Amino acid sequence: MEKDIEKAIKVLKEGGTILYPTDTIWGIGCDATNQKAVDKIYRIKQRIEGKSLLILVANIDMINQYVAYINPLIYDLVSNYDRPLTVIYPGAKNVARGVSAPDQTVGIRVVDDHFCRTLIGQFGKAIVSTSANMSGDPSPVIFQQISESIKNSVDFIVNHSQDNIRSMKASRIIRVKDNGHFEIVRP
Repeated sequence: MEKDIEKAIKVLKEGGTILYPTDTIWGIGCDATNQKAVDKIYRIKQRIEGKSLLILVANIDMINQYVAYINPLIYDLVSNYDRPLTVIYPGAKNVARGVSAPDQTVGIRVVDDHFCRTLIGQFGKAIVSTSANMSGDPSPVIFQQISESIKNSVDFIVNHSQDNIRSMKASRIIRVKDNGHFEIVRP
């Protein structure tokens, strides 16, 4: 695991892309603050502009680096949720264009996976996480479901968990409204 983390961090610092296991499904990632890397992910996935990317952080404190304000109630929700939860926050900041949506919101998930948390914590910045598939195709739950075109397009493929078969699915997504309330986007 340590060698994967070292190599992935080197690639991320150089503006490259990685294929890696997240706390939900396999994802394509990059430095969320590097515009060239984010643009490369859009090309790899053949993703239309305006469809934002979510980011992963290692802990709740990192969220403050990427949003202008966090309602204190969200801290409790994120800290005590029983499954992966992505929160769409208003007031995105310090991320590359394409990570935040046109309305300046950004989707952020605090990871609860040892590999991801260690990778992001040592990297020290948020990492983009988007499913390892072409836009519109089914999301790969296991490594063997990832297409060769995706594998050949990234700069580094993490070896950790390639042989794991786990029952995972995409995270629940909620959107924080300006009034402090939230709505469920994906159950």
